[in-house]
Amino acid sequence: MAPSLGSGSTRILLIVSLLLCLRQQAVVDAAIVEHTFHVGNLTVERLGQRQVITAVNGQFPGPKVEARNGDTLLVRVVNNSPYNITIHWHGVLQRLSAWADGPAMVTQCPILPGSGAGSSYTYRFNVTGQEGTLWWHAHVSFLRATVYGALLIRPRPGVPYPFPAPHAEHTLLLGEWWNASATLVDVERQAFLTGGQPANSVALTINGMPGLFHAHKEMHHLRVARGNTYLLRLVNAALNYQLFFKVAAHNFTVVAVDACYTDPYHTDVIVIAPGQTVDALMHAGAAPGRRYYVAAQVYQSIANATYSATARALLRYDDDAKDAAKTIIMSPRMPALNDSATAQRFYGSLTGLLRDGKPTVPQRVDTRMVVTYGLAIAPCLPAQTLCNRTRGSLAASMNNVSFQLPATMSLLEASRSRSSGVYTRDFPDRPPVMFDFTNAAAVNRNMSLMVTSKGTRVKALRYNETVEVVLQNTAVLGTENHPLHLHGFNFYVLAQGTGNYYYLIRKKKIRKNLVNPQQRNTIAVPAGGWAVIRFTADNPGVWLMHCHLEAHLPFGLAMAFDVQDGPTPDAMLPPPPNDYPPC
Repeated sequence: MAPSLGSGSTRILLIVSLLLCLRQQAVVDAAIVEHTFHVGNLTVERLGQRQVITAVNGQFPGPKVEARNGDTLLVRVVNNSPYNITIHWHGVLQRLSAWADGPAMVTQCPILPGSGAGSSYTYRFNVTGQEGTLWWHAHVSFLRATVYGALLIRPRPGVPYPFPAPHAEHTLLLGEWWNASATLVDVERQAFLTGGQPANSVALTINGMPGLFHAHKEMHHLRVARGNTYLLRLVNAALNYQLFFKVAAHNFTVVAVDACYTDPYHTDVIVIAPGQTVDALMHAGAAPGRRYYVAAQVYQSIANATYSATARALLRYDDDAKDAAKTIIMSPRMPALNDSATAQRFYGSLTGLLRDGKPTVPQRVDTRMVVTYGLAIAPCLPAQTLCNRTRGSLAASMNNVSFQLPATMSLLEASRSRSSGVYTRDFPDRPPVMFDFTNAAAVNRNMSLMVTSKGTRVKALRYNETVEVVLQNTAVLGTENHPLHLHGFNFYVLAQGTGNYYYLIRKKKIRKNLVNPQQRNTIAVPAGGWAVIRFTADNPGVWLMHCHLEAHLPFGLAMAFDVQDGPTPDAMLPPPPNDYPPC
């Protein structure tokens, strides 16, 4: 017979004691993970050319950071490079640690080169409530092309994955490579001066290696044991391209995206946009006596695109033949360059894994927004000395506001110090003009729809209000799949598709998933299409939402949310740390 718990007050004391014990155990399980990042020049050779790049700790890609759910990270960044630098911890929610988020002039001023004041900064944040594959990267100029690395958050000790435990894992960072006499900063600078697109990369990479057919020495190798199951942690660190990913003769089970667990999704191809991550199980059970190419290939959603590139790695079984010259290497059959149907089937098929005790979709909506976005034209700035003044400069906008970063103070510092003149809190909830957003023929005959103007305008949100945003892609100057990344939050993807959202909603052709939608921090809104996302503004700070095609951020394809403090001290953003970089 079970012992009595006594009176009601006794039971309450017992429950409180149990909760305190559980909290103390969580504290015991947590750790402080410390790293020092030295950012500087590194000489590497790729595709037969030696090149100086910016890198962290002499590594390309940069060092892997590993932690457990509940840990606190302290990463001191020392800038020995010739450029301003910041580090963004992509996908980390930064609960009450917005000063550590990293986008330049949004949550901090850049870390300056040299050895004087402002040349180092320690990022302090915790990863409580998160598990899975994230990553870190530079958030200044094009430097993230070489300044990036994986950030892996594992479950607490003794807590299993919500899927069959793999025997081992491989982390694959997919990127781009430029063979240029100039630096990547110069590539961006030249694009700014002309008002046009930056030069294309010359190759894709897997873990820093292009892996062309004739150059196995520049190819990353994966070793697997027959019969084992591996967790592949994929990160798209490319600047400007979505990618198809396949392994010859192998299939995948997707179990997480953007460090959010999914229902198991079985597929032979993974589609991954810049900024996104995918965790997928792969069983090593292919035919013996062969090796297998791992391939990442450009996916082009823009019409009439011709640029194509493929990076390869080599998957080898432990029991394969010792004579490599006689071993057959199998290549995967890749989708067509512009296979949007395959891309959208992958993106639209994922659903979130429902777990006991975990939050579900908020059913009440406090604020509704419609955000149209895409490319545009703006007047040439005086500093754009090579810009065609008649044609104008290529730009981008959200609700016809081309976002301009401040120059003298970060948005977060201006928000907390209540400084005026840095930005305004009047980002529009609707586009200024409603039109047939995805009708390219009609849109591109109307010059008034192509022109935008610069502004630093943010959307103010009350603490804890729920926001639903319709992200409507437009056909202005071309139809393209733009991956949008929201800092500081995961969001639910309630629905997505092609066409004009408001036409479809009037025809009652849209159904929102309010039960088990996928969660993400970066969504690839379909080319000529739309997506509906929802999140709760429960994290005070200023949070950027921007296109993760790096060429589009300086064009102005961004906006920001200014989330107010909550009503209690534990819902208020503390002041910046003492080593916060000055402007």
